[in-house]
Amino acid sequence: MKRLAFIAFAVAALLLPAAAAAKGPSEAKITGPGLDSTVTITGNGEGDTSTDLGLLVEETGFFPEVFGQSPSPLLPTRPTRLGPRYLVVYTVPGPSTGTLEQALYPYAGGGPASYMRPGQRFWGTQSTLGGWYRGTATLNEMLVKAGMPQRAPVSDRVHMVGVRGVGIAAGAGIVLAGAALALLRRRRR
Repeated sequence: MKRLAFIAFAVAALLLPAAAAAKGPSEAKITGPGLDSTVTITGNGEGDTSTDLGLLVEETGFFPEVFGQSPSPLLPTRPTRLGPRYLVVYTVPGPSTGTLEQALYPYAGGGPASYMRPGQRFWGTQSTLGGWYRGTATLNEMLVKAGMPQRAPVSDRVHMVGVRGVGIAAGAGIVLAGAALALLRRRRR
């Protein structure tokens, strides 16, 4: 009986510091294209997926990107076809409350993706592991309910490339028409 109590105490002693160190965010603020204002996500950020913040933390890989995890669920490379980029700023309470930034691509091909830059400092002495993570459609459903666009907005950059492309094509058409007219005049002489 004493041996069983000792093993239980030893296991608890090993797990408590890890649980205390893995403190989740208390809030997340999202900004980006198609939003009229900042989307604020609240709830229990300890990975409790019954709250919006817990779901966001879980579905964006917050804990593996910040603290690491074994085996690692992080992607080995950057996904392709990311779509518009949103910025998530997490408030991280602890010995010293701070913020961590994460890029979120909710409309990425193959499902939502996130990226946390490695080396972001928090709690004075800690820094993020960083990396890429792939979420599921559950994340998008929650984000739309929270105020994000249902579909990826067309960015001004894409629109400007389209407008610029039309302008370039029109200019090229005018130049070609002028060259053809000059060639016709030259042949008549």
